Order: sequence, then C-alpha cells, then structure tokens
Amino acid sequence: MKKEIQITVPESVMAGNYSNLVMITHASTEFYLDFAQSGPGIVDPVVRSRIILAPESAKSLMLALKDNIEKYERQYGGIRLSENRIPLSASHAEA
Repeated sequence: MKKEIQITVPESVMAGNYSNLVMITHASTEFYLDFAQSGPGIVDPVVRSRIILAPESAKSLMLALKDNIEKYERQYGGIRLSENRIPLSASHAEA
C-alpha cells in the first residue's frame, strides 16, 4: 500500500532555477547533480543548484524521468535533440 505524500513548495523555491547544463559526479555513497546555465558569452557557467542523492534515489530519479519523458512524448510528440545542443556532461568523483 502506497502512502500519499504531501509536498509543500515554499515561495522562495517556487520560481525555480533554469538549467541547460548539468555536471554529474559520484562517489561510492552518493551522486552529485550540479545544475548550471550556459549560453552565448558565458565562458564559465556557475552552479545554481546542487542536488545530492543516495544511489537508490538516483536510480529511482532516472526511472521516473524516463517515465515522464515517455508520457510527455505521447502527449506532445517526440523530443528532438539538436546537433548543436549544449551537451550534458558526466564524470566520476572519488570519495
């Protein structure tokens, strides 16, 4: 039986942070997602938000994102990736 979770989003968080770049690193016990914004004239993007996840939570996030992308594409059509898009980058971090 799943328990319903009530989530509150404070006004200070409501606007969110736009990101088109994420650096993903990991250690043995957690994954780090550093979100930044890049674009013309931005030489060194600055991290605007960091999310730290346990490995199980990171995998659950991946599956939930995959599920939501599939639902989005069924409703609005396929998402095309531009050849000159800013690539998301990933690397490994040692703890």
